[in-house]
Amino acid sequence: MDIPTFIDSPTKTLIYILIVIIATSIITRAIAYLMNRMHRFNENKAAIYLTRDIINYVIYFIALMTILQFFGVNLAGTLLSLGIAGIAVSFAAKDLISNLFSGILLIIGRSIQVGDTIEINNKKGIVERITLRSTIISDDSGVKDIIPNSTLTNSPYLHFKTPEKYRVDILVGLALNLDIKEFKEYILEKISEYDEISQYPKPNVYSKGITHEESQLKVSFWVKEFNNKDKYKLIITNEIRKFTTMGEKNE
Repeated sequence: MDIPTFIDSPTKTLIYILIVIIATSIITRAIAYLMNRMHRFNENKAAIYLTRDIINYVIYFIALMTILQFFGVNLAGTLLSLGIAGIAVSFAAKDLISNLFSGILLIIGRSIQVGDTIEINNKKGIVERITLRSTIISDDSGVKDIIPNSTLTNSPYLHFKTPEKYRVDILVGLALNLDIKEFKEYILEKISEYDEISQYPKPNVYSKGITHEESQLKVSFWVKEFNNKDKYKLIITNEIRKFTTMGEKNE
C-alpha cells in the first residue's frame, strides 16, 4: 500500500515527517532498553551492541524511505538507482564497508569481548564497547582510543588473559632525614596486607638516585586484576604519605 503524499500541503507534510521522526526515536530507545534488559545477553555485551545497531539501521532506513514517499519519491526507482550507483559508492566507502563487516566478524566470532584487555599499535586498554564500525578501548589514563574494526581484523594485536596482572610503579622522593631501610620495611609490610596485590613477582623498592634534597626511590608491585590498578596505586601512595608524615613528626 502506497503512502499518500502531501507535497501540495507543506503543513501536513511537515506534521507527518515529525511523526515519523518522533516514532523512530521512541522505537530505537525502546529497543535499546529492551536489549539491555535481556538476561541471556548479560555475559556478551557485544551481542547487544550488534543486534541493537542492526535493528536501528533497519529502522532508520525504513523511516528515510517513508519520508521520501511523502515527497513523492518513487521507492522502486530509488532502490534501483541505489543499486546502479552501488558499485561506485562501494569504492568510495570501502573503508566504511570494511569496518562494518569486520565489526560483525569480531562480534559473532567473539574473539574480543567487552571487558577484555588488548594492545594494538602500542595502544593498550580495556575494551569498553564494540560497534559495527569501531572498537573503543580505555587506557591507563582513562583516555579512550577508537580503533577501526578493520584494523583489528587485519593487524596483529595482543589479547591478555583474564585476570591479567599489572605492574604498578610509584616514584617516591624521600626526604634525606628519613631512613630508606625503614621505609622499605614499612611499605612492603603495608603492601602485603592487600590480597589483591600479588606476592609473585614480589613487591620491591628500588633506588633511582639521590640529590642534595631527597632520595629518589621506586616502589614496584603487581596488581592481580588490571582493572584495580588505579585503586591500589592510590592506596599505596597514601601509605607512602603516611610514612613521610610520621617521619616529619618524629623530627
